[in-house]
Amino acid sequence: MNVKYEKEDKVAIFTLNRPQALNTLSPDLMHELHDALEDFRADDELWVGIITGTGEKAFCAGADIKTWLPFVKETKTKSWLFPSTPMRGGMELWKPIIAAINGIAMGGGLELALACDLRISSEKARFASPEVKLGIMSRLGGTARLPDLIGLTKAAEMMLMGDPIDAQEAYRIGLVNKVVPPEQVMPVAKEWAEKLCKVSPLSSRRIKEALIKNRGLSIEEALWIENMLALPLYETEDYEEGRKAFKEKRSPDFKAR
Repeated sequence: MNVKYEKEDKVAIFTLNRPQALNTLSPDLMHELHDALEDFRADDELWVGIITGTGEKAFCAGADIKTWLPFVKETKTKSWLFPSTPMRGGMELWKPIIAAINGIAMGGGLELALACDLRISSEKARFASPEVKLGIMSRLGGTARLPDLIGLTKAAEMMLMGDPIDAQEAYRIGLVNKVVPPEQVMPVAKEWAEKLCKVSPLSSRRIKEALIKNRGLSIEEALWIENMLALPLYETEDYEEGRKAFKEKRSPDFKAR
């Protein structure tokens, strides 16, 4: 089993499970991750996801060169054989996902973290986009997402030079949301997931969709998308519950309806 997929109440936990290979990406792992994410997307009882890695050394050290690079060459003209995920596109997944970065996140591992919405990092984590040192470049969303998070200047430095940065630098430049001791990575990720389960899931999904779809658009286009996504929320049971709870000065009990 390359990916452990567990369900805890409304939270889905995806654990990359190749510790002997620093949780590197292989074709089998990517297919298993695709299947687990598809189940998560379809399960109405699941509202939030957490992605992490087995052990303390690595969240994901990138691609397994022995298996991944031959697979990439094999599928370059057969894109239908490449598993769709939120990293590379082809899968629209609007439920929020937290990356619990328990160790190094390099190459494809960094791109997996970038495809998540919130990132909790271990103090011992390291981040890098080292593809340039292998004569290749990112293919799972690195050039598309990293500049949005940390700015073009810093993204160019990381991707053109390929050198790693530590967790504190990642926090300083906005790559991660929070840095915690290694043993606190999953507890904090679960704490944040519980917070996300207390807000309206319909609202959080629409907000995530707007944040992603509005990238690179003009302000007029972005405002139009925002409005189109926001208006249907006023017709939901969750909106009525939220308004009622506010008036009654109590916590709302959202149902994702």
